[in-house]
Amino acid sequence: MRIVPAILTDKLEDFQNMVDIAKGFTDYVQVDFMDGVFVPSKSISLDALMGVKIPLDMEAHLMVKDPNGYLASLKSIGAKKVILHFEADPDPEKVISNIRNLGMEAGLAINPKTAISEFQSLVSHVDSFLFLSVDPGFYGSPFIPRVLDEVRRFRAQFPSAFIGIDGGISLDNIKKVKAAGVDYACVGSRIFLQPDPKESYEAFLSSSS
Repeated sequence: MRIVPAILTDKLEDFQNMVDIAKGFTDYVQVDFMDGVFVPSKSISLDALMGVKIPLDMEAHLMVKDPNGYLASLKSIGAKKVILHFEADPDPEKVISNIRNLGMEAGLAINPKTAISEFQSLVSHVDSFLFLSVDPGFYGSPFIPRVLDEVRRFRAQFPSAFIGIDGGISLDNIKKVKAAGVDYACVGSRIFLQPDPKESYEAFLSSSS
């Protein structure tokens, strides 16, 4: 199982510091974008990142209304994948098509209370699935264990799906996460807010191997 450091901040200086830290131990990160509308919190804007060189491959998790408005800018800063919430746009298939037309992969984020039946029609249209194991929009929120039951059900229905999980991942639950059938886990505060982020990242790798 892959460990993907997750960057969530509303300050450019902190963003740059987190990127500098991450490049010491990984080549791939997730960057969270929140608009304060789709979710209560607000993170760094794409405008703030224009012209910023990001020396890592990245996926963007959009917790925003009007995801289409973000796509061209995400392409310009080097995003390899865009993960959207299907509830954020009345025509998610069109957003997915726009992502692909820009040469990026498309992922679908699934909230803790979302049933598989609600997004089943989109399964064949995207490259990956990100199950949120916290309510989206808050850094360091507690893990919701029942999400692993949904992951197991989804894995049973779609055995070849590429599945990620995001939120509240810790060294205490990482083995259960892997056993549920997860391919990659996004970890934010338990890497970046630790005294030695590289050591924390390596501890997650070791515990999930």
